Amino acid sequence: MEQYIIKGGKPLVGEVTIGGAKNAALGVLAAAVMTDEPVRIHNLPDISDIDILLNAIEALGAVVERPNVHEARIIGGSITTCIASYPDLRKIRASYYLCGAFLGKYKRAEVPLPGGCNIGSRPIDQHIKAFEALGAKVVKQNGMLIAEAERLIGTHIYFDCSSVGATINTMLAASMAEGQTVLENAAKEPHVVEVANFLNSMGANIKGAGTDIIRISGVQSFHGSTYSIIPDQIEAGTFMLAAAATKGDVLIKNVIPKHLEAITAKLVEIGAEVEEFDDAVRVVAKKRLVNTKIKTLPYPGFPTDMQQVMATLLSVAEGTSYVTETIFENRFMYVDELTRMGANICVEGNLAVIEGVEKLTGATVEALDLRCGAALVVAGLMADGCTVVEHIEYVDRGYENFAQKLCGLGASMEKINSEDEKALRRFKLRVS
Repeated sequence: MEQYIIKGGKPLVGEVTIGGAKNAALGVLAAAVMTDEPVRIHNLPDISDIDILLNAIEALGAVVERPNVHEARIIGGSITTCIASYPDLRKIRASYYLCGAFLGKYKRAEVPLPGGCNIGSRPIDQHIKAFEALGAKVVKQNGMLIAEAERLIGTHIYFDCSSVGATINTMLAASMAEGQTVLENAAKEPHVVEVANFLNSMGANIKGAGTDIIRISGVQSFHGSTYSIIPDQIEAGTFMLAAAATKGDVLIKNVIPKHLEAITAKLVEIGAEVEEFDDAVRVVAKKRLVNTKIKTLPYPGFPTDMQQVMATLLSVAEGTSYVTETIFENRFMYVDELTRMGANICVEGNLAVIEGVEKLTGATVEALDLRCGAALVVAGLMADGCTVVEHIEYVDRGYENFAQKLCGLGASMEKINSEDEKALRRFKLRVS
């Protein structure tokens, strides 16, 4: 098992380049199987979730070529089965996108019920509701989601809640349904727009993505496409907050500043400096930051995936901060780990009350999910002494070369095998 060992107390300084958006890439890769012609995808993040999905697509019979870690060429015309039985597919949330893709193209899909991080209940009832509205029969059986239809007929679908996954999955299926489908209360996140744009590049007719009403006119078939994935707003936000947390000065390159507006606004509010460029942002913090209130909301609100890292930063801010989590009920599991490092956080339901302390101190902590892992790394960068973050396989699911990028900004950090005590001693001697 691998872990991070971090010596804190050094400001992050320099430049870092952000990779492709994980959540967008997963939806795009699922959509790529909907055409029999070649599809080439650029700017893929080099992370484990992408590898799992590509391996699963190949196991279904598609041709998958990887010219490099950031590019894939997929030919879906050779797919031989609609049953996605690749074992590791159960580990990722995006497994369900293959259901919408296959249902749209083949009118049948059988995929594992989704996995991913244990951050709370993430029901798929809105997915099932939409598939059934389009004319499919859907059942859950033996850990699989099975959907089948003789025909898919466009219809009007109102989502009971704004769901990114349900919006993307329904777009996939409806894009090859007969007639027009209208999605109301649709999610507006950038990766929803990205999947719609990719489908349109293959010949789909989707309008309104990025608003709460999406109109889809179904087509009979798709053609090939070449497409590049947008930058990852969550990776960018993580480096923005890490720069502020360590009182650093970092230029974060290859970003879309508009996607980061909620994060930028909070950083400015608590005392950091943020300078925006066409495709970059610079974050500078010269003094102790101050308290604020955070409430997670669907885009364009403050993203739930940034809540843990923001709370970590606020744990050493001056005064009392309040963080309200409205998306996932288990997003506060990281609090006990931060408490080991000296944070003073009290959780009451979906509210975390954070009394800022002067400093955190190094400890051995456990990454309980992807964003928890990122938050604990940032905590380690802030803390006095050495911090060990265990179970970093979660972090590898969402951040490409995380340690290397942070070390490029001056962090004292290393990925080591948890059983290699000599490596741990060597690191501590080197940074002491």
